[in-house]
Amino acid sequence: MAQVIVLAALAVFIYMTMIFILALAKKNNGVVDIAWGLGFILVGWIVFLRYGQGHPRQWLALTLVLIWGGRLAWHIFRRNRGREEDFRYAAWRRQWGNFFVIRSFAQIYMLQGLLLLLVISPVLLIAGQAQPSLNFLDGLGLLLWLTGFLFETVGDRQLAAFIRDPAHKGKLITTGLWRYSRHPNYFGEAALWWGMGIIALSAPNGWLGLIGPLVITFLLLFVSGVPLLEKKYAGRPDWEEYKKRTPKFVPWFPGRT
Repeated sequence: MAQVIVLAALAVFIYMTMIFILALAKKNNGVVDIAWGLGFILVGWIVFLRYGQGHPRQWLALTLVLIWGGRLAWHIFRRNRGREEDFRYAAWRRQWGNFFVIRSFAQIYMLQGLLLLLVISPVLLIAGQAQPSLNFLDGLGLLLWLTGFLFETVGDRQLAAFIRDPAHKGKLITTGLWRYSRHPNYFGEAALWWGMGIIALSAPNGWLGLIGPLVITFLLLFVSGVPLLEKKYAGRPDWEEYKKRTPKFVPWFPGRT
C-alpha cells in the first residue's frame, strides 16, 4: 500500500503544479476548482493502471469517480465561464501582495492536493489491492453513493436554474431540494463519499478508506462549504426565516417558524 500512496502523491504533486502554472498564466486561481474533480479521476486511474487487477469492485469505484469528477468539473466550468476570479481568490491576491505566488502554490494548490489524497483514500484502497468478491456492502455503498449523487446533481441544477431567472435576483432559493436542506448539494457530496467508504470496507484494511468521507464531511460542515455560505447570508431577514424552518445539512421535512 505504501507504493500506492507514493505513486498517488507524486501524481497529485505534478498535476497540481501544472494547474498552478496554468493559473499563473490565466491570472485566475479559480481553475483549481475545475481541476479538483478531474484530479480524482487522474489519480484513481493512474493507481489502477499500475497496481489494479481488473476486479469488479475496482471497476465500480473508478466508474463512480469518473462520473462524479467529470460532472463536478463540467458544472464548475459552466458556472465560472466568463466570470472574474472567485472573490475568495481575489481577496487572497490582495492580502498576500508580493508573496502571492508562493503562498498560492502552498496554501491553495499543495493544500488542496493533500486534501485530495485524503479524500480519495477509499478509491486508492480499492484500486491498488487484490479484492474479495462483491458483497452486500458494495450494494449498500452504491445505493448511498447514488443517493448522494442525486442530491448533489439535482441541487446544483435547481440552484443554477434559479439564479438564471432574472425574477429571482437577490432572492434565496427555498424550493425543490432546498426546501428540505439549506445545503442539499453539500449533503449529497458527503453522502456519496460515505458510499465510497462503505464500498472500500471489503478491501484489505478497508476501514482506512473512511478517512476520505470523514475529511470531506468535516471540510463541508466546518471549513469551506456550509460555514462560508451561512456567514454570507447571516442577518438577512429572509435567510433567518428560512434558517428557522429548514434543516442545515441532512434533509428533513421543513418545520414551522
